[in-house]
Amino acid sequence: MTAMLAARAQKGSEALHLHKIAIPEPGPDDVLVKVAAAGLAPGMMTLLAQGAFKHLPTTLGHEAAGTIAAVGSGVSGIDVGTRVRVHPNLNCRACGYCRSDRDMMCPQQAMIGHAAFSPVPMPLYDRYHDGGLAEYIRVPGHLVDVLPDNVSYDVGAKVHDLANAVRALKLAGLPLGATLIVTAATGTMGTATIKLASHFGVGRLILVGRSAERLAPVSALAGDVQVDTVALDELPAKWGTTGGLTGALRALVPHGADAVLDFVPEGPATSQALAALATGGTLVHMGANRSPLTLPMAAVMVNCWRIVGTRACTRTDSQEVLALLADGALSADNLITHRYPLAAAVEAVDALQSRTEPIWMAVVNP
Repeated sequence: MTAMLAARAQKGSEALHLHKIAIPEPGPDDVLVKVAAAGLAPGMMTLLAQGAFKHLPTTLGHEAAGTIAAVGSGVSGIDVGTRVRVHPNLNCRACGYCRSDRDMMCPQQAMIGHAAFSPVPMPLYDRYHDGGLAEYIRVPGHLVDVLPDNVSYDVGAKVHDLANAVRALKLAGLPLGATLIVTAATGTMGTATIKLASHFGVGRLILVGRSAERLAPVSALAGDVQVDTVALDELPAKWGTTGGLTGALRALVPHGADAVLDFVPEGPATSQALAALATGGTLVHMGANRSPLTLPMAAVMVNCWRIVGTRACTRTDSQEVLALLADGALSADNLITHRYPLAAAVEAVDALQSRTEPIWMAVVNP
């Protein structure tokens, strides 16, 4: 077999397209992975519409897991047939950021099958921009992690999202028994955070989501952690301009929360959650919200708040997730709510973007 099916982006179109293309040939430092599961993320289509993909046409999909199908002559320590997940973050591995567990800040940082933003030359991204929404993917040999036997390909493909949640939780600097607000709690990052909260000593979760109907099932993911919820559709009609979300959060925790993990992609919820922090609290944002903060910086100063942005996980975060999964301390299979064949990738992306039904994590199985 020399050709494969792939879900591609192309110039002049904001849609996903299915094409038959050649199976990539691995170079000396590469491995070829036969994809068993690829993660879906609605943000990739937003970035495509914004012109953030530097190479078109390209195969999309930055999350993949499968088996090694071929190994380059310069790659050692990995054999054909090994079950692996692909770590999508490309970086130089030599700069100060890469050597201090901040490799998502490397000037070379880009994600396989995803966008790149740095203005510098990016030879790694030039070669490895094609992603995992295909039957095969070629990646550098050093960017595969062996999957533990008890971890499914579907979960392996979504380790990246779980690792993103780990990074956000680390950056929050939580005290033991912390009260943590999670916005967009019914989405991929929200559900991953809820699953991991107990591993970071969280004592109480306050989950913010669009509706009580969708918040009810995600609350069950928290295990023994106390959970309260705030449904946006139950707030007063003009909550966005009257501080209704802040009021609801303050009613639950009058002295303020220790931290907010904010995954909201748009709108006033970020600012209003920030206003519900305790003195010295931290808001970690990973939602790419373009709405400006409505609070003056004087409020940030007086309350000694920290606002931290983060755009991805590190390799260390991913390996910590794999260790939790391998030990059985973390189980994530119930986070995978939707599975699609590769031939239905276009419909799958449409379902993610429309948000008409609750999707926690979705994968494609070629």
